[in-house]
Amino acid sequence: MGIVIEGWVRDSRDGLLKVLRGEGLEFSEVEFRPGNWPMPPRLLFDGINVEPDTPSELYITDTTFRDGQQAFYAYGVEDVESLFRLLSELDNGSGRVVRSEFFLYTERDRRIVRAVRGLGFKYPKVIGWGRARVEDVRLVRDNGLDEMVMLMSVSDIHIKAKFNTTRHRAAEKYLEAAEEALRSGVALRCSLEDVTRADVVGFVLPLVDRLVRLSERYGVPMVIKLPDTTGVGVPYPTAALPYSIPKLVWLMRHALKLPSNAVEFHGHGDYHMAVANAVAAWVYGAGVNNGTLLGIGERAGNVPIEALVVWYGRLRGSFDGMEPRVIAKVVEYFRRIGYNVPRHQPIVGGNAYATAAGIHIDAQLKDPETYLSMDPSIVGMRQVVLIGPYAGKAGVAHALRRVGLNVGKGDGEVERVYRELVRLYDEGVLREPISEEEFLRILGSLNGDDSK
Repeated sequence: MGIVIEGWVRDSRDGLLKVLRGEGLEFSEVEFRPGNWPMPPRLLFDGINVEPDTPSELYITDTTFRDGQQAFYAYGVEDVESLFRLLSELDNGSGRVVRSEFFLYTERDRRIVRAVRGLGFKYPKVIGWGRARVEDVRLVRDNGLDEMVMLMSVSDIHIKAKFNTTRHRAAEKYLEAAEEALRSGVALRCSLEDVTRADVVGFVLPLVDRLVRLSERYGVPMVIKLPDTTGVGVPYPTAALPYSIPKLVWLMRHALKLPSNAVEFHGHGDYHMAVANAVAAWVYGAGVNNGTLLGIGERAGNVPIEALVVWYGRLRGSFDGMEPRVIAKVVEYFRRIGYNVPRHQPIVGGNAYATAAGIHIDAQLKDPETYLSMDPSIVGMRQVVLIGPYAGKAGVAHALRRVGLNVGKGDGEVERVYRELVRLYDEGVLREPISEEEFLRILGSLNGDDSK
């Protein structure tokens, strides 16, 4: 199996060097299957580096109502209206959260699209999602939309195993559907499904080159969307194609001369790399990142929109008009409809801004920056001190102050409560950090009031 791996990396490297030498783009039918199934795909490097090229303008698109609802919940019209309002509040008129994708296949889908369009928000713009079929283009057009995501599977595992066809026939089908859309004035976001397991030089680049020429002929905008469909992509510029997100983006920008706002990344979290890959896509030249609220999506999920908003702030030093405090409202809405936000999920989880270790509590209460890299209120959250077996006297004193007692960590009352908590944890009565209500009950018990 090692020889096979070395073979595909060598072929990928040779193809990349050919493109860098400007030798032209040609379709190939030579089957390309990276990886070493059934093992996780091995990461290898080809020794070729590309440099960062972060665009001056960065954008976010939403697929909560497409990819997001495939894995969680069949949203009703009221759910979608509420969440779409929150997306618009998050954008806050900034034009940063620019698109939201919607299915159109069922009557429920179409009712939803009519409802959100009726809200009249400029951002995010409502766009359709469909397959590379003429009938799907007509469905988009018949529902009053002028833009769609068009799915185009580009890996051999999809073309040959899923569709039982050749690359040439697949490309002709995609180009026919794209031309139908462009001819009728429908802007396209061509979604190159499974691009991180595809033959980038022998199929992807020649296909995109022809798609772009179609767009230029009809004068209708086109975006090339790069979906890391199975989450195998990596953020390393020296990793081999097709896994290197920096290289994929770099080729779109520099080999095909696409502007940054015509390159979009769509990530998945199968190997815990969705956010890292999305950030790499921005840093290496893609102007657009696609995600879902809370990262809810197929299998291990998508890039969380809240992560994109925070990373936008890190890359730009500003949110440029977005209102990140809306993120807390998003969390609350999902909890109301039955979604349990994982406690340790970054940015939005209950533990995201929590500390439970006594020495950390003491330092954080003196200066929150000691253990928090940003103010949680930026995203509508607050710092939390958890009372557990290692909260120490500083944690106990903080908890007592929160329930109205004016104490310092050297006071006798703090010592008494601290010893009782240690006992309860030592004896196994308590195991997890306790809530304020549980703390009050323990305090009442110590004071002889079992009603608390």
